Amino acid sequence: MLKQRVITALIAAPTIIAAIFLLPLSAFAAVFLVLAGFGVLEWANLADIRSNAAKGVYLVVYALIGYALLNAPALWPTVLKCVVAFWAMAAVVVLTFPASGQVLVRPVLIPAGYVAFVGAWLALVALLVAGGPWLILWVLIVVWSADIGAYFAGRQFGKRKLASMVSPGKTWEGAIGGTVLSGVLGSTLGTTVPALQTLTPDLWQWMAGSLVIAIVSVFGDLFESALKRARGVKDSGGLFPGHGGMLDRVDSLIAALPCVALAVTGQP
Repeated sequence: MLKQRVITALIAAPTIIAAIFLLPLSAFAAVFLVLAGFGVLEWANLADIRSNAAKGVYLVVYALIGYALLNAPALWPTVLKCVVAFWAMAAVVVLTFPASGQVLVRPVLIPAGYVAFVGAWLALVALLVAGGPWLILWVLIVVWSADIGAYFAGRQFGKRKLASMVSPGKTWEGAIGGTVLSGVLGSTLGTTVPALQTLTPDLWQWMAGSLVIAIVSVFGDLFESALKRARGVKDSGGLFPGHGGMLDRVDSLIAALPCVALAVTGQP
């Protein structure tokens, strides 16, 4: 399983990074809208949208919302605020699960899929416009390192369960290890990469930002775990060998990206 995960990551990560740095804005927006669409389809399954026709309509509506927002940049700050508020409510669901599992039903999950995936995609676009590709890479590294650090720290030192009712395999030791690694790598990148130093050269701001985003990413991961547990499934899909589905791979990112985008665009 670990070998499959490593091979998949070695193929996917360079491809994603190349797209971030090489594609112009319009192509970037189109490519990532399509990629996020795979996650939308997996969310449709979790939302109990069963027929292929209904899934097709769900996907088309997602694409239309994305296209409309791409051409309405004045709405981006408001949309990002709403998306961040959604993730704050998702954190409450995690903290109160399994009692909160009763809200994870079809009428709630259908619109929630649009908020989660359109919000994450819009955050990517807004970050590229406001901060550039290096800022997006910074977010990716902070979130990926939180996941990798949690995996290895949890295997080595994990004893105390982090959220046993949501994800029994996660431990406090793993979460702390991942957060520390994110803080180290995120602050190092922020203070050594010239493109990031122009945003702020302050070490402590990069450190604080890295730690906050790492914690947000944990809640994104746990929310997907709560959703899968409430819906009675193990993985959201099988798109990536050793990793599960698209949603399994981006659950942390779709929570973290809107928070960074909102902060960078200067909106309170």
